[in-house]
Amino acid sequence: MVIRVYIASSSGSTAIKKKQQDVLCFLEANKIGFEEKDIAANEENRKWMRENVPEDSRPSTGYPLPPQIFNECQYRGDYDAFFEARENNAVYAFLGLTAPPGSKEAEAQANQQA
Repeated sequence: MVIRVYIASSSGSTAIKKKQQDVLCFLEANKIGFEEKDIAANEENRKWMRENVPEDSRPSTGYPLPPQIFNECQYRGDYDAFFEARENNAVYAFLGLTAPPGSKEAEAQANQQA
C-alpha cells in the first residue's frame, strides 16, 4: 500500500505550504512510505485529485486544496483530518495502515481490545 500525498509545489499560500510540510515531515519522521504528487507541475495529478476527493469532503465552493491524502486510490482525508488523527495518536488507522508494535497507537489499540 502506498500513501499518496497531493501537494502544490508552487502554492502562493503560506498556510498550504506549512500544512503540506507538516504532513510530509511527519511521514518521513515515522518512516511511513509515501509518494508526493505535485498538482502544480502535473495536470494529470491535479485532475485525478479533484475527481477522487469525495463530494462530502469537498469545499462548498471551489476545488479541494492540498494537501489531500490517499492510500493507493482510497481517499483518507485532508490536513484537518490528518491533524485530528495525529492529536489522537491514530495516524496509522487514519492512513489505513497497521500501527507498528511498540507505537503509542498500537498500545492504545491493544488496550481497547483488552
